[in-house]
Amino acid sequence: MRELVYYVAVTLDGFIAGPSGEFDAFLTEGDHMEAINERFADTVPTDYATMLGLRQDRSMFDTVLMGWNTYAVGGVPSPYRHLRQIVFSRSRTADAENLEVTAERPIDVVRRLKGEEGAAIWLCGGGRLAGELAPEIDRLVVKRYPLLFGDGIPMFAPTAYAPSRFEEQSTTTFGSGVVFSEYVRRAAG
Repeated sequence: MRELVYYVAVTLDGFIAGPSGEFDAFLTEGDHMEAINERFADTVPTDYATMLGLRQDRSMFDTVLMGWNTYAVGGVPSPYRHLRQIVFSRSRTADAENLEVTAERPIDVVRRLKGEEGAAIWLCGGGRLAGELAPEIDRLVVKRYPLLFGDGIPMFAPTAYAPSRFEEQSTTTFGSGVVFSEYVRRAAG
């Protein structure tokens, strides 16, 4: 069965973006970037990866999930066109290469995707979507940046889900101050 992986950048105070969706304070240079480009090349926008000469083979992820605000912030019609892109919106539409916009309940879409063949499913954001999908998240890859936003979009929007326990798989600290931590959902029982 495919995994749903919430791979996300977050500040020390738990925000994935500022109050107006800004994310430009996250470091895009430093020794942590090599780790992103090596292991998580599929999460780099297609055009940017091409400029960097990164190979995107869909071995880590072949599908990306985004809420409308996360999708729209990039201003590109198909930011991850090397992946199947599913954007959740009840009121908006878009038409671009490898892009689907759906008003379906996110949890139903994820359960169906998990039953299909393929690589992992990347939950890109945002916080409200992550809150809705929390019960289905199998793995968290948290890139914690040495920043404080003070306010903004939280990693998980408040929602009603049962407490979930995750086990740490690895943590890597980089000279840039960025810390990657990976967690796997603890099996029930």
